[in-house]
Amino acid sequence: MSTVFIALQANEDTRPIIEAITADNPHAVVNQQPAMVKIDAEHSLVVRRQTIEELIGRDFDLQELQINLITLSGHVDETDDELTLHWNA
Repeated sequence: MSTVFIALQANEDTRPIIEAITADNPHAVVNQQPAMVKIDAEHSLVVRRQTIEELIGRDFDLQELQINLITLSGHVDETDDELTLHWNA
């Protein structure tokens, strides 16, 4: 099995981001910690700009993830619209 993950600070700014990630990745497992939220997923995990924008009600640049990003695991493919974490088979 190949698990990827993203860990974000637990704060008001990340709540809609975490909600968007879990909406777009129903297979993901959310692990709440006191100061961070780690989202694990088998094989791949996608962060979609559009889903985040719908939840926060404004434009969102995926580079804004860097502000609250703690760490991640997996190969990163990034466009203006999506950040995908995955492991090559």
